[in-house]
Amino acid sequence: HSADSPRPLPAPSPELPQAKEIEDAEKYSFMATVTKAPKKQIQFADDMQEFTKFPTKTGRRSLSRSISQSSTDSYSSAASYTDSSDDEVSPREKQQTNSKGSSNFCVKNIKQAEFGRREIEIAEQDMSALISLRKRAQGEKPLAGAKIVGCTHITAQTAVLIETLCALGAQCRWSACNIYSTQNEVAAALAEAGVAVFAWKGESEDDFWWCIDRCVNMDGWQANMILDDGGDLTHWVYKKYPNVFKKIRGIVEESVTGVHRLYQLSKAGKLCVPAMNVNDSVTKQKFDNLYCCRESILDGLKRTTDVMFGGKQVVVCGYGEVGKGCCAALKALGAIVYITEIDPICALQACMDGFRVVKLNEVIRQVDVVITCTGNKNVVTREHLDRMKNSCIVCNMGHSNTEIDVTSLRTPELTWERVRSQVDHVIWPDGKRVVLLAEGRLLNLSCSTVPTFVLSITATTQALALIELYNAPEGRYKQDVYLLPKKMDEYVASLHLPSFDAHLTELTDDQAKYLGLNKNGPFKPNYYR
Repeated sequence: HSADSPRPLPAPSPELPQAKEIEDAEKYSFMATVTKAPKKQIQFADDMQEFTKFPTKTGRRSLSRSISQSSTDSYSSAASYTDSSDDEVSPREKQQTNSKGSSNFCVKNIKQAEFGRREIEIAEQDMSALISLRKRAQGEKPLAGAKIVGCTHITAQTAVLIETLCALGAQCRWSACNIYSTQNEVAAALAEAGVAVFAWKGESEDDFWWCIDRCVNMDGWQANMILDDGGDLTHWVYKKYPNVFKKIRGIVEESVTGVHRLYQLSKAGKLCVPAMNVNDSVTKQKFDNLYCCRESILDGLKRTTDVMFGGKQVVVCGYGEVGKGCCAALKALGAIVYITEIDPICALQACMDGFRVVKLNEVIRQVDVVITCTGNKNVVTREHLDRMKNSCIVCNMGHSNTEIDVTSLRTPELTWERVRSQVDHVIWPDGKRVVLLAEGRLLNLSCSTVPTFVLSITATTQALALIELYNAPEGRYKQDVYLLPKKMDEYVASLHLPSFDAHLTELTDDQAKYLGLNKNGPFKPNYYR
């Protein structure tokens, strides 16, 4: 972290400004139309994170998902056809052009575009709601004139979102929010399609910030919308390009870490643009955070370590939605799961779900796996790492790489040994080894893939938030952080129900009057989380 960059903080304290919701959902020009006439065409009214990279000695060759070229490569992340290890030439030094002659991008290898296009097409099959939104709204071009600069994970699923935004009229420039999560072939496909994307798997710290800067700093092009995941892009624009930041019409943020940063700016009176807190929308918290992590935690751990979970002792730090998802999966495979928590409500939920709530110091010597998912910093310290048993696996399911004190392990007395892609053995002088995954960065997107369907829910929410902020009349949103109204949450959920052939029951007039609800929703109060 630089001296002036914000670090992720715990959840906002009561004295922080609370996110605002519009009480009357009909004020939302977008929602007023789609809820009244759902079958008609939509009408629209007028503190840096540390990114230290442990060097690898040799590069990897390209991989097919179905055929591995060596026993070592077979454990590489299936999130990309190419590994994150350094090539003979950095992408920044390559001269590449797409088939249209454009060089306004920087990816690993533009020749992988065909493979990436196939990945995107496969993802589209399980993102029918987002594709439906694209088809229904593209005639109106609700984002015409929008210049969106984005910083998210660049995967096949986010590519579907990016291309949806473009289909709705936006111009997009994109970078990656994580140095290990980019699917190189997907980035190539986006570049081939004309999106200015600057990202590749295995970026260095300098590469990471260079890519963000290339997205923001372009002659003749100035962003007016930000879509962020983690707050790094917002922080960079705020610090380096204050004049651009003041002209931004809206920020959409989807992570705990990024939302904390927005609250920090708001509390300090420095947030001069309206922002949408997508992270705390119901369709993000209860679906992406919970169900996505429930399925992807095991995928990431098994691809990297081949560990068997039956009988293993696992401590999960944090029992929020991410923690709940991780624990449910681990318990189902027969693991003995412990929880650490600071929040008595979450701790009580863990107890009622059958988990033992402990302090990390009480179990650190005996557990086989340590998983962090708090959104905080220094949850696992050097003291904890020193006390771990031999072969203990340590990983992070939070957005930021601050939860595990990896920096404390880069000392002369410890030896680092890269044994697989994204797997390091940190060896103590007495021979003890700790297995560190993805250098403390987000496990599932660094070491495996995530379920496409769940990401469709989040992506649809992000797209609607961008549309609402961009089309909102002047004065609707002040310089503060807002939550999506329940009407919009319920609309996103309804778009995904046909995938399950689900049929909603409709209230009778008498029932609606008894409950004090509109028959068409919203069915939850604004304070429901």
